[in-house]
Amino acid sequence: MRAIRLHAFGPADNLVLDEVPDLEPGPGQVRVAVEASGVHLLDTTLRRGEPGPVPLPELPTVPGREVAGVVDRVGEGVDGSWLGLRVVAHLGQGPGGYAEQAVTAVASLFAVADHVSMPDAIAAVGTGRTALGILELEPPATDDIVLVPSAAGGVGWLLVQSALGAGATVVAAARGPRTEQLGELGPDLVVDYGRDGWAEEVRAAYGGVTLVYDGVGGEVGRTSLELLKPGGRLVMFGFSAGTPTRFDTGDVIARGLTVGWGLGPRMTALPGGIPGLAARSLDRVATGAWRPLVTTYPLSEAARAHADLEARRAPGKVVLTSRT
Repeated sequence: MRAIRLHAFGPADNLVLDEVPDLEPGPGQVRVAVEASGVHLLDTTLRRGEPGPVPLPELPTVPGREVAGVVDRVGEGVDGSWLGLRVVAHLGQGPGGYAEQAVTAVASLFAVADHVSMPDAIAAVGTGRTALGILELEPPATDDIVLVPSAAGGVGWLLVQSALGAGATVVAAARGPRTEQLGELGPDLVVDYGRDGWAEEVRAAYGGVTLVYDGVGGEVGRTSLELLKPGGRLVMFGFSAGTPTRFDTGDVIARGLTVGWGLGPRMTALPGGIPGLAARSLDRVATGAWRPLVTTYPLSEAARAHADLEARRAPGKVVLTSRT
């Protein structure tokens, strides 16, 4: 089979397409003929050899932790009825997703409805479960003015849809050309946070906001925090800018703000835990309640996918496709 392998930590060009032996599932496992593989910002960090929440892999390694495709082989103890089924899985801590085959425990599989594309299933099982966890921890209300600074990202795109569905007023923000797609969602206001004066646009329209879903951090996150009206809430779930949003505890208390981290143990404690979130996310995609934003690349162009993701040239969830 073909697989993308990393032989040395470093730039995106270190990702190369190799021929490697076919995989065989072990007891309790299945083999998936992979049609789509998810690319995460964390993958780029690991590729560079930078420490983070996931240990650095031994080299050479096949990156990636999200796969979708068809079960084509089952291991010992696995019901043969899985053969031929369309599935998606998150591989957890272990890599191996950027390949034409992947093996995983049968318990980690989720069925994919026939009308759901494999790239959309990838968006649901990882990005979607994160978005849903954030929404269940801090749901938008009809009287909210919601600011989503990373609206052109995979999670942000779903948060905008959900806030609009809840009847909230929504400000969708992104940088540069990525703002052009935001009009498709129908937000009440679109702003470019790469331009001076974007916060003044928001204040002029609404006087401020009541809820921020912050996946950017840095100065954008700080400005978003300052836009909150007294009693407002800010949920942090990432910092694509490189640093988390800074805040002063005294200021937060004085203004009656609620500031919290939307990932980790709080999300794990939700009904059904992380698998429950993934199942409910897939359900939203299958019913049409969510329309993920996905950018696809051929498996052979994994290096370009990484480079575009790091440069924020790829809107939505980035997915590698190994079959047409």
